[in-house]
Amino acid sequence: MEPVVIWELVLRGFALGALAAIAAGLWRSGIQAIRIAGVLLTASAAAYVLNSSGLTRDALGVSSIPIHLLALGGAGWFWLFIVTLFEDRPISPTTLMAGGILTAVGLVGWLGRQEMSSPVWIAHNLIEAGFAVHGLFVIANSWRGDLVEARRRLRGPVLGVVTIYVIALSGFEIGEGLGFAQPWFPIAGATALAFMCGLGAVAFLRAQPELFGGARPSASDDRLDAGDRLILTKLETHMAEGEAWKREGLTIGALADEVGAPEHKLRRLINDHLGFRNFAAFVNARRIDAAKARLADPTQARESVSTIAFDLGFGSLGPFNRAFKEVTGQTPTEWRRERLAETGNP
Repeated sequence: MEPVVIWELVLRGFALGALAAIAAGLWRSGIQAIRIAGVLLTASAAAYVLNSSGLTRDALGVSSIPIHLLALGGAGWFWLFIVTLFEDRPISPTTLMAGGILTAVGLVGWLGRQEMSSPVWIAHNLIEAGFAVHGLFVIANSWRGDLVEARRRLRGPVLGVVTIYVIALSGFEIGEGLGFAQPWFPIAGATALAFMCGLGAVAFLRAQPELFGGARPSASDDRLDAGDRLILTKLETHMAEGEAWKREGLTIGALADEVGAPEHKLRRLINDHLGFRNFAAFVNARRIDAAKARLADPTQARESVSTIAFDLGFGSLGPFNRAFKEVTGQTPTEWRRERLAETGNP
């Protein structure tokens, strides 16, 4: 066996071991959404490690069929993991759709007519790149409002690099689909996989508990010094009496300036003392409480949901509907209908 072949197998074996370590670290989180996303991510990544090499694919025989199927949605499951970890999104049919779309398109390319295979696979890889680009956007866009310091530190050095890797990988695969395959692709791919998986194993095996679960609100103010108490008092004043939460586009930086506190300290207090993992959730909690009151008020029954959303600081109806449903499990319209029916005002 040639040395390059041996090295490729060693690198792929290392990647599989690192993925098992990542899965163990994510399972330790205890958060159902992260567990599900982590299992789908690591299983699809392991399937890709095995399926992307002719050496391992041939050795698997018939068992390569389910492995190939699992690998098809890999970039979609990676996107799912990003939004569950960094945006605290729940697992839902909508978030599962990314992996489902990629799997469906891959099946068409795999089982379809030969003359259509190449265009379908190119489309599959472009969709992969699209999800990866959006994942990179999620990492960057929600960075400022992230209140969990351990998660803020993780964004750039690990998952940002992995996202860029997925984009580059899609480029290689598109090149192969167009007939530009090179003999060094397999060993380069195995090296990149081993590096990325090893990096992930280090990050998630050593992850601090607050990365996944967040801090719980403190039961007392005993651990707060006078300065922290003053900041929290000013914060409550701005949010309650000043209704700062009604302002569209409110940022933690702007709120820190108004409260007169360093941004990093305000971020820590909202996370550690009030129990919020991101700034949007902190602001939306006030907005959703206010929305419930207005939606349940019979005197405002004729007011449209969109008007209420705009009045409460949401820039459009979509984000309001999503935020409301995440909290209540219902759309604003469904919630209003039930509340009004309870009071005899259908």
